[in-house]
Amino acid sequence: MRQINCEIIAVGTELLLGQIANTNAKWLSEQLAVYGINTFYHTVVGDNLFRVEEVFRQAQQRSDVIIVSGGLGPTDDDLTREAFQQLTNFELVEDKESMDKIEDFFVKQNLEMTPNNRRQARVFANAEVLQNRVGMAPGMRVIFDDKIWFFLPGVPREMKQLALDGVFPYLVSQLDAQVTIQSMVLKFIGIGESELEHKLQDLIRGQNNPTIAPLAQKEGVVIRLTAKEQTADQARALLEDTKEKILEKVGQYFYGLDNQTLEERLYLKLKSQNKRLAAAESLTGGMFTEKLVSIIGASDVCLGGIVCYDTSVKRNVLKIPAEIIDNQGVVSEECALAMAKNVSEILNSDIGISFTGVAGPTTIDGHPVGTVYISIYQKDGKQLTEKFVFQGDRFAVRRRSMLKGYELLLNFLNS
Repeated sequence: MRQINCEIIAVGTELLLGQIANTNAKWLSEQLAVYGINTFYHTVVGDNLFRVEEVFRQAQQRSDVIIVSGGLGPTDDDLTREAFQQLTNFELVEDKESMDKIEDFFVKQNLEMTPNNRRQARVFANAEVLQNRVGMAPGMRVIFDDKIWFFLPGVPREMKQLALDGVFPYLVSQLDAQVTIQSMVLKFIGIGESELEHKLQDLIRGQNNPTIAPLAQKEGVVIRLTAKEQTADQARALLEDTKEKILEKVGQYFYGLDNQTLEERLYLKLKSQNKRLAAAESLTGGMFTEKLVSIIGASDVCLGGIVCYDTSVKRNVLKIPAEIIDNQGVVSEECALAMAKNVSEILNSDIGISFTGVAGPTTIDGHPVGTVYISIYQKDGKQLTEKFVFQGDRFAVRRRSMLKGYELLLNFLNS
């Protein structure tokens, strides 16, 4: 079985400056993996002829396939062709079909074409030209000293069209037998990366195929499983088997697969139980509700929320009793429970959730920054109130409070 090792090079100073993200490399790697093609290097180089040529020379020595995106435009800083020509001495010629298309574009737009636009139609004389159906500059496939080079525009939609039409089909044809790499992402909340890794250490130490990679993210911890097999079904079977072994150990923290989000998970759980939710948010200021209503169909499960940031709103809108505010304070277990219960009654929901606490920068009633109470109240009387002390700046405390609310509510609905 022939294995193809690939390298992806993105050309453009704007990528180095952080003005745009290198999403082309991410997408190309994901697609190549489906065909069992390893991507060993990602390189970004600015619009400098010498440096682009040096990167090309290095890629020629270490990779079987090199995919280059960017630097094919009409301006003087589009130097991809020139750099490759320096490396190979290949002749550049004008591709008539591409040039006709460029000229036709300017005629239809009733615009005068500047001479530099002819640069976009230049291709190497020995190249297989890949026609650009959604833009101007064509792509190319070139063989140099037994290495396969693809040159694609940097515009994502143009790059994707050319890759799907001309890159992937050709590479698959070069494989003696197709190998598929499949990935699965397991998402967890309520457990840290180190604890998760500790609980799974036997599986992680014995990993081979699939590989198991824990990774902390903004909304909990994820485990990426990656399996390599000759068919997608075989790879998927390996993933499913490993997933079940992982969930046997840490399934209580699991909330979703692949692209599923916390809010999607909560939406589905509420909908399956035919329950509707209302929120009373003090320090979170609407973050919890905003996240939930981003889901299409959220009105089926979310009646709304009350942002009760000031104490007067807690008194006059949420009708929190004066004795609770005066005696226990707004940052208290009693106030949090009253907020959850009252918002549920005011908005006539099945469940109410509340957030109250100290986001900072100063203390409130002697409570240190990061002190947070979250309460959940169900109209049948089932209730939960918990206290937390979160670390971080003001935004981090608010965000962690919101995420903890999702975690508590999912567990509440599962119990």
